Amino acid sequence: MRVESPSQAVLDELATPVLWLDAAGAIAGANVAATDWLGVGLRRLLGLAAGSLERDGALLAAALAQQQDGPTRLRRIGLAFPSSERLQFADLWLVPRADGGHWLEAHPVDEFPGDDPALSLPSAMNASLRGLAHELRNPLAGIKGAAQLLARRGDEEARELTGLIEAEVERLAALVDRLLAPTPPRAFEPLNIHAVLERVLRLAEADAGWAVRLQRDYDPSLPELTGDADRLTQAVWNLVRNAIEAGAGSVQLRTRIEHGARIGDDLLPRALRLDIADDGRGVPPELAERVFLPLVSGRAEGSGLGLALAQQVAREHRGSLVYRSRPGHTVFTLLLPLPAAHAEEARDE
Repeated sequence: MRVESPSQAVLDELATPVLWLDAAGAIAGANVAATDWLGVGLRRLLGLAAGSLERDGALLAAALAQQQDGPTRLRRIGLAFPSSERLQFADLWLVPRADGGHWLEAHPVDEFPGDDPALSLPSAMNASLRGLAHELRNPLAGIKGAAQLLARRGDEEARELTGLIEAEVERLAALVDRLLAPTPPRAFEPLNIHAVLERVLRLAEADAGWAVRLQRDYDPSLPELTGDADRLTQAVWNLVRNAIEAGAGSVQLRTRIEHGARIGDDLLPRALRLDIADDGRGVPPELAERVFLPLVSGRAEGSGLGLALAQQVAREHRGSLVYRSRPGHTVFTLLLPLPAAHAEEARDE
């Protein structure tokens, strides 16, 4: 049964997500910030056991069962509506109510605590990367020349593959040039995210062959973004390649519109959501909070730069990259803001 709060109007004006629970720990109400943050309507929340919102673990249910006299704080709890793929992290405050229930305040936090991983690469490592970039220049030129020769001799399919090689060599050469002589980022241009994903899937097909099932689940109604297609290709390819190297038998690329998306401190009417889901081994638990740091890898042969670079590309586009993982099910989620014109359309709907 819903418990009416005399402060409903005031709570709806707050930017902090707040839910109120009855004596049994079921959700009896929520303010607008809470429903927007969880991405689900109030009717679907009412009567739901608050503990069932916690995706991995039972800390919230245990805290409710303890019936503490004063406020209880739970740090960095992952919450999601049971049937939703949208996972949010927050520090929670449980405050007892006079009627035996609780107030539940959610203070959203970043996906991982600590310093910004983008600032964690020391100057010595920058120097090492520049040295590596210098050494890569000649092999890249040789690969491109060989691909051009093969294209002249091969059939149509061979020319398509050698064309892919040439395009990737040019992209890597541009990356090498940026490492050797950093320049301001290129101006963003309109792009179709699905064209980027198709390019990545072509690379994955050439890399993994029939060993991995590649699946598409696209929303054809998505508008164009503004961004750097090459950088986004690099980021998504790093994520897909990580999935393949983690033993995935299938990898799915899924695009959707995300309503009421929170990116950092910004709450956006709409954003593009890209999920890269796989059924591989998952992220090792000991690396869970360091996986986006440079040089952190779960594989002996891994460089530990792929996820750090993907995170950096997300931030260049004012987006975010988060993940959730368990053996057999890992999802990396890239959120990218839509242009202002589309945000205005969302408010008018």
